[in-house]
Amino acid sequence: MRENPSQFVPLDVPSLQSRKSLFGLDAEALAACMVEAGEPAWRGRQLAEALYRQRIAELDAITTLPKALRQRLASEGWQVDRPAIAQVFQSADGTERYLVEGQCGDGLTVETVWMPEGDDGESGDGSDAGGGSNGNGSETLRAPSYPRFSAERVGNHQLGSTQGLGAPGLDSETREHSRQRATLCVSSQVGCAVNCDFCLTARLGLQRNLTAGEIAGQVLAVFDRHAVEVGRDRVNLVFMGMGEPFLNYDNFMDAVRLLVREVGLSPQRMTVSTSGIVPGIERFAAEPPEFRPKLAISLNAPNDAIRSQIMPINRKWPIAAVIDAVRPIKLRPRERITFEYVLLGGVTDRPEHAVEVARLIRRTGLPAKVNLIAWNPGPGIEYATPQTEAVEAFRQTLADAGIPAYVRKPRGRDIYAACGQLKRTVEG
Repeated sequence: MRENPSQFVPLDVPSLQSRKSLFGLDAEALAACMVEAGEPAWRGRQLAEALYRQRIAELDAITTLPKALRQRLASEGWQVDRPAIAQVFQSADGTERYLVEGQCGDGLTVETVWMPEGDDGESGDGSDAGGGSNGNGSETLRAPSYPRFSAERVGNHQLGSTQGLGAPGLDSETREHSRQRATLCVSSQVGCAVNCDFCLTARLGLQRNLTAGEIAGQVLAVFDRHAVEVGRDRVNLVFMGMGEPFLNYDNFMDAVRLLVREVGLSPQRMTVSTSGIVPGIERFAAEPPEFRPKLAISLNAPNDAIRSQIMPINRKWPIAAVIDAVRPIKLRPRERITFEYVLLGGVTDRPEHAVEVARLIRRTGLPAKVNLIAWNPGPGIEYATPQTEAVEAFRQTLADAGIPAYVRKPRGRDIYAACGQLKRTVEG
């Protein structure tokens, strides 16, 4: 396995001096802009309301501001500049994958995924976003039924149907159904530097960090497409798309604060996944609960030897160091740390691995649960999707050991929207 130390140096976004973006600034920063423009500070609150609550994407449409002020802001180069959906891919199971354009004008896109019925990733996490748990995972009785594609063992999976710009929104019946429960998977970087051997995004490398506005903008762009009503619709956010959030920590947390303060979302409906960036976890542990999402650790192996082979980051921060960094987090009542575990056929899905994982989780002493993910195929990645029976046997072993364990449903495999498949894929 290769590891380039330079790839863990954060890449700042290109200069935004030529683009004066309002979207991404919180109410306080917007108020400062208004004062600088000779306007009262409360104009900033009007702007924040328009951008984040009313979700207005064009400056001229913010009619709470006087027309003369809108014209003056535009003449000075200000624009809303909210990230926009450039392309839509639709799966047979209802999942949608989007290529989203950013704010930097560099032509790069990131991927965002809408799962209208979720993937059961929040089950048993103890928050208002997940289902209940009796503590042993017994309510998850079996691995999900899903089709096995002929290409899964060699990674030459073909894309399904694609929709381009201007794809129509969902009909009212489908939209109403989606309101009952949905999950939105959000990216934090263009590409990724962590280089997990089984992940398609790793093939991109890290191209740059996303701004706070580009991270939060994915959420509002998709909310607009599905007419999501904040406070009424049950939409969970998972920061598990392209990139490692804790290698773009400041922008990631600024985006979370925007979504909580200005959009009105609950951090208990957000989950951030990390491959185990210890300095980031330590900073995360100090975040106040009112702005702290739930935490998921991408474990993916039963021990350091196997984890270092498939996740080079483990050589820098092994499992014990990651667990020690997690311990100081002050969890909310009934909240659990989630350990994500990708099952690679013949590599990490054996019965002895399940016993080892159960022992590892128990030894942490943490309130924890395990999400099992059957590996999703990608071109050029030579792993195998585990057999359904192996997935269920693994889950049952954990449950028998008293570890709450759940199987995440594979969503959008036919359009490269499933976990580990995101790579800005545009080929038909």
